[in-house]
Formats: sequence, C-alpha cells, structure tokens
Amino acid sequence: MTGSREPSDTPLNVARYKINREIPAADRPETTEPDTNEAGQSMMDARAQYVEISIQQAMRRGDFDNLPGTGKPIPGLAAPYDPDWWIRQKIEREQITGLGPPALTLRSEDAGLDARLDGVFSASQVRDLLEDFNRRVIEARRQLRGGPPVVTALRDVDAELARWQDRREAKRLEQEVARDREAAALAAMTWRERRRAKRQR
Repeated sequence: MTGSREPSDTPLNVARYKINREIPAADRPETTEPDTNEAGQSMMDARAQYVEISIQQAMRRGDFDNLPGTGKPIPGLAAPYDPDWWIRQKIEREQITGLGPPALTLRSEDAGLDARLDGVFSASQVRDLLEDFNRRVIEARRQLRGGPPVVTALRDVDAELARWQDRREAKRLEQEVARDREAAALAAMTWRERRRAKRQR
C-alpha cells in the first residue's frame, strides 16, 4: 500500500485537548507543533471526534437512559410565550415565597391557596384570607413600577367559602368511612388477633 499514514496517537491528542482547554492561550508556551496531528487531521476535527466518541460510549453505558422528562413533552411549549418563564420556573421549582415581582408570587400563591384554606378551621378565617388575597391582587394590578403583568384572577369569596365547606364535609365523611371500616375489621377479629394488633401499634 502506498501513501499509508501512521496511526494517530490518541493519548497525545487527549493531552493536547486538555492543554488547550485548561491553560489560557496567553499562558501557553510557544510551540512549533502544527495544527494537525500525525493522521493529517485538524485539531478541531480531532476534538469533535473525541466528543462524539465520548457521547457514543456514554450512550452504550446507558448514562442517558431514564433521564427525567424522557418521553414527555417539553413543558410550556403549548402555552403562550412568557418572557419571565425562567424566574417563574425557578420560583415554582424551589417553592420560593415572598420574593420576586408580585405577578409571579401571586401566581404561585394562587396555586397553593386551596391547600392553605384547607388548613383553616373557621369560615371567618377563610373569608379573611380570601379578602387579603384579592386586595393584594388588586394592588399588584395598579402598580406603576413595571414588571410582568398580573394575570392572577380574583377569587369569589362566597363561592370559595362554599367550596371550602364542601371539601371539609367530604373529608369528614371520608374519615367516618375509614373509622367504620376499622371498627368493622376489629369486630371481625378474634380476641387474640385484637390483642396482637394493639401490641403492634
């Protein structure tokens, strides 16, 4: 075979890549090495090949298997463009409260308002919380400092109070059914089984 080339020196190419990546150009010693390796391949091509090989090896090892979000649509693609998407996602992901523009903090508070209301025990407290929330939404809409627009809707206090009462009633019925089931299961047990169940508690 005529014109055969020497095999490329992979460790040497890796060392060059690391030097080029880690040492700033100003601190590098002057070299008279050409921009091509022994195989006549340019350094840029060698780097691209190294990266491609690393990716292929990682795929064979399964490093990219079962990544979060695999097979799911990218969130937020169907929604209209929101210029503040990055800060909204950060607030939602890290559950940050009290920081950021009112438009975003009110939006995250609105998402968790039902759970907050369910932790309250009287109708007057629910009414106070809803009125305070609506007041802050109205104030945020009137702001003149700029920032993202407030799209959080006001809550209808009477309708939310009725929903809160329905949720409480459903929870109470659920607890009663669970108690009845437990009582029926205890009644079906023998004296020895009841004693064993008490010990396990």
